[in-house]
Amino acid sequence: MITANARATFSPEGPFKLTTIERRDLEPHDVLIEIKYAGICHSDIHSARGEWGPVQYPLVPGHEIAGIVSEVGSAVAKYAVGDRVGVGCMVDSCRECDSCHRGEEQYCLHGMTGTYGAIDRYGQYTQGGYSTHIVVTEDFVVRIPDGMELDAAAPLLCAGITTYSPLRHWGAGPGKKVAIVGFGGLGHMGVKLAHALGAEVTVLSQSLKKKEDGLRLGADHYFATSDPETFKELAGSFDLIINTVSAKIDISAYLSLLALDGTLVNVGAPPEPLSVDVFSLIGHRRSFAGSMIGGIRETQEMLDFCAEHHIAPEIEVIAASQIDAAWERVLASDVRYRFVIDISTMENE
Repeated sequence: MITANARATFSPEGPFKLTTIERRDLEPHDVLIEIKYAGICHSDIHSARGEWGPVQYPLVPGHEIAGIVSEVGSAVAKYAVGDRVGVGCMVDSCRECDSCHRGEEQYCLHGMTGTYGAIDRYGQYTQGGYSTHIVVTEDFVVRIPDGMELDAAAPLLCAGITTYSPLRHWGAGPGKKVAIVGFGGLGHMGVKLAHALGAEVTVLSQSLKKKEDGLRLGADHYFATSDPETFKELAGSFDLIINTVSAKIDISAYLSLLALDGTLVNVGAPPEPLSVDVFSLIGHRRSFAGSMIGGIRETQEMLDFCAEHHIAPEIEVIAASQIDAAWERVLASDVRYRFVIDISTMENE
């Protein structure tokens, strides 16, 4: 077994503590990655605090991982020692079902294996990227393009692909009006990507306090949803709305903003159910859908797209000792727009 340093939470209340975890010895198709940076996702908080289901503690979160290959298994063909690579929200799937054969491993009919908080095919509880090393089968590793900084690449492995996938699937591009609900870690990436795809982009945020940033990062319009006039002015406007908010909102009110045949896609995942007035759907043949990250092939496509268009998240790099404070700031919406942990600071603790 391979020993790695990690930051783990031992209860829903935390705090994070320095610990060691075991990574499996390399199988023939495995890659050992020395983690350089790990992004902090709101999903980490939901998961670690038991809001999405039971948790086995200690838990090491983190599914936005960027690092360097330090060792490869005997049969690895895709990567070599020294390669710059990333790992996102999943580390395995059945690889045999229709979804997996289509390159949509995230929708594996037998359940994909999450990067943390899951039981893998070896019977081990997976632990995530708030650690110094991880072992992953080569088929679930992606290549970080040359010229893309590792710290900026990390959040793309969740925030980037989570917004890129529905934008691609529902045809965001020239001539399409796209709205992004929420302007945080996911939302700001949605704006950048939708803009690069050629869509007309509107931000729907609770207030206008981030309007300047929104327009700077690619939005054409920016509206406050706390103002009732917003819903009157924009009624029937959008072909596609991506809701990035992980809190309960009035879905029916947002559905009213869709044009004929428009779609509202939820990528935010609040712990409580959302209710929908069916008349908000049938009146204009609207759709309410969901989307979860993307497959490995699409994730690589997203990284290459971001490299080609010089797209990177807005990040704040922190030390491993600052994770607890960073989580509280995420909950207070006090980050512009993604925290990234410098894993080298863990080695020095």
